[in-house]
Amino acid sequence: MQVIKVENLFKQYQLGQVSTGTISHDLNRWFHKIRGKEDPYEIITGENAREEKGTSNYVWALKDINFDVKQGEVLGIIGRNGAGKSTLLKILSKVTAPTKGTIKIRGRIASLLEVGTGFHPELTGRENIFLNGAILGMSKSEIRSKFDEIVAFSGVEKYIDTPVKRYSSGMYVRLAFAVAAHLEPEILIVDEVLAVGDAEFQKKCLGKMKDVSNQGRTVIFVSHNLVAVKSLCKRGILMERGGITFMGSADETVEHYMKVNAEQLNPSISFESPTDAPGNELIKIKTVSVEPTNPFITDEISIHFSFWNFSNDPSIFLAFDLFDLHEEVVFGSGFKFETGPDNICQGTCVIPADLMNDGVYSIQLYFNSSEMRPLINLSSVISFEIADKERNYAYFGKINGAVRPKLKWIP
Repeated sequence: MQVIKVENLFKQYQLGQVSTGTISHDLNRWFHKIRGKEDPYEIITGENAREEKGTSNYVWALKDINFDVKQGEVLGIIGRNGAGKSTLLKILSKVTAPTKGTIKIRGRIASLLEVGTGFHPELTGRENIFLNGAILGMSKSEIRSKFDEIVAFSGVEKYIDTPVKRYSSGMYVRLAFAVAAHLEPEILIVDEVLAVGDAEFQKKCLGKMKDVSNQGRTVIFVSHNLVAVKSLCKRGILMERGGITFMGSADETVEHYMKVNAEQLNPSISFESPTDAPGNELIKIKTVSVEPTNPFITDEISIHFSFWNFSNDPSIFLAFDLFDLHEEVVFGSGFKFETGPDNICQGTCVIPADLMNDGVYSIQLYFNSSEMRPLINLSSVISFEIADKERNYAYFGKINGAVRPKLKWIP
């Protein structure tokens, strides 16, 4: 049985405006509507592409969304930041209204869209449990019957009579999830908020979401953590620029997303001739590449370098820094290259398996003479992603640290 059906859903926003627009725009829309003509601002609305400069003040946050969710199904929604995932959840949760399209929902919805959603900061944890229950349409006796279970699950019993404005973000999420999951909604919507929790809490949450689905209730789960999506969800949706670009099993959707990400990254560059190659009159890049192209943390990663040396120095010292997505240096390394035939220097740096953390990385190159005189620096020469293949434990958030070595433990 279908509990959610979304058909031809659109959501339009006006950039730089607090409201939906100006009086002149509203009058223009009304005038076109009574004449039976198309909304003039829908015609000029641009795509939801945050990396591109638009030519319109209007943008489609969601564009022609169609899908359905069956009772008891766990649906995962993934995609890059700005793809429209949170906007879709807000419309399903009735936080905001669609511009056009239809949504049919059968059952009560409990939403956990961001830390503290639905909580009043001045009220205590106890009072917020009853407030949220009332919002979900539950009676006071129903909430009382679940109260002890909610508090025990959240682990914040000591602070239950403290105003939630004094809670840490982790305590906020613990209590908010406990309320949303235990007050028996037919549909549970969970956004990225579980990333705030620790390993023990994530294990409890994922177990609870599985219990909820086994009881015939529906879960919609949005996360950037692909391991968690594959572990929890049976079906997946990939969103890009406000639209759905792929729909299938959770495994298929994650694999498709990783393939698309790999295509958008630049894991290798290669030039046949120094004429068009990056560099200067002394150094020209021939090849920089990563192998395998889509590495996992358990893979040994090889970075191949080759370049033309047109300086008078037969030895060139090449160093590189590996940057993470936050432009922090993870580590650096260097090697002295000897010039071979056709002025070409080449070599390979091998990064051991089970060392790197998952994430997106870029490489900056530094070329120096044998006397360490700088010749040229080149930033963001290539970029690639290292993925987490699987976890043998419950924690599904990103592991802390620049690297993630597999260390030897002795009992």
